[in-house]
Amino acid sequence: MTTTGKLGLIAGNGRFPFLLVDAARAHGLEVVVAAIKEETDPEMDTRAATDIGIRVHWLSLGELSRLIETFQAEGVTRAVMAGQVRHKQIFSSIRPDWRLAKLLLSLRTRSTDMLLGAIAKVLGDEGIELISSTAYLEPLLAKTGVLTRRSPTEEEHKDVLYGRTIATAIAAFDLGQTVVIAARACVAIEAMEGTDATIARAGELMRSIDQGESRLLEPSLTVVKVAKPNQDMRFDVPVIGVATIAAMQQAGATCLCVEAGRTLLFDPEAIVAASDAAGIAMIALPRV
Repeated sequence: MTTTGKLGLIAGNGRFPFLLVDAARAHGLEVVVAAIKEETDPEMDTRAATDIGIRVHWLSLGELSRLIETFQAEGVTRAVMAGQVRHKQIFSSIRPDWRLAKLLLSLRTRSTDMLLGAIAKVLGDEGIELISSTAYLEPLLAKTGVLTRRSPTEEEHKDVLYGRTIATAIAAFDLGQTVVIAARACVAIEAMEGTDATIARAGELMRSIDQGESRLLEPSLTVVKVAKPNQDMRFDVPVIGVATIAAMQQAGATCLCVEAGRTLLFDPEAIVAASDAAGIAMIALPRV
């Protein structure tokens, strides 16, 4: 792993970009941040103001040519993507420059993999290698086993196994990485809205079910998040944060399963503490 020189960072939303900045700086790298106006937290400027090893350039999501020019002017030859860029932005009012417009028109589909893979190729053609987003964050990858004080119950474990089958299948189509299960029934599947919104939707659906005494089952919600079968670790890596645990608690979900070695846990101690406080069982299983 390179420990000197410069690293380009294409920063999306959330805490991921800040974790990446901290990790890269700890490795002695200067960080050139391409901050996306529509996504990146303005706190990035504050971070740069206190560290001369961080330089921030703000650009619009549609400015692919400017991104390349910025990195080339800064002498960046290796870059990383960190933080979510909401897929629905493709259908918003953002105006792509000529390079991005040409790229979008060339795609067979506008799935996350297809779009980001094409951007990675364009960067590579311009001498900018896009590397794994976990390159400096491997300690944050989920370790195999039960991560909380409470293990999944027998019923939750059955939902985990069922959910992993469903989640792996939908992930193969680049539809999403998360499913919410109750009593071996699929309550919600992630699409463009993201993990936390999917969990919230599942909670609303369950609350709408008749709570009468005649119910045959007393289902609870189990959340399963997996990587894609051929996950490209350069982008769209599954991530879990404290906000996900809060969303689960609000929805009444009691169990979370993630994929070991392929899911980033932002602030693992805080995530486990929040899960324990909410009575949520959390488990990381290896890919089968």
